[in-house]
Amino acid sequence: MITGEYRYSLDEKGRLMIPSKMRAEIAGNVMILTRGVDRCLWIFPIDEWKSISANILASTSLFQEKARLIQRRIIAPAQEAEIDKSGRMSIPQTLREYAHLKKECIVLGMLRYVEIWDEETYMRYLESTEDSFKEAAEE
Repeated sequence: MITGEYRYSLDEKGRLMIPSKMRAEIAGNVMILTRGVDRCLWIFPIDEWKSISANILASTSLFQEKARLIQRRIIAPAQEAEIDKSGRMSIPQTLREYAHLKKECIVLGMLRYVEIWDEETYMRYLESTEDSFKEAAEE
């Protein structure tokens, strides 16, 4: 299980530390990095990505506009990313721009995948969704 909330800084080359506890749960050192929902990035272990992308393709049609939108936003920008010997992952410029990653980042373990957020964006997200969170918790 990949869990936890961590704060790390992007280095000048666009690399971000992946927590050792998360790395220990991942087979190999290559993961799939793609755009997520809510202006964050998603990182999937290879096997999980194969399952997710196959599920997206199986449940959508090339002839439906919303399906193509999902495919273009999630599958198309996906890239393999290698975790180096120091535990860092290089995040491509296009994905850094999408998630507005500047310097300080939040790394969240979501059991089967990881989210990467710009710290300021994540704090605004938490504030703006507080009421919705309370409602969801009560349900």
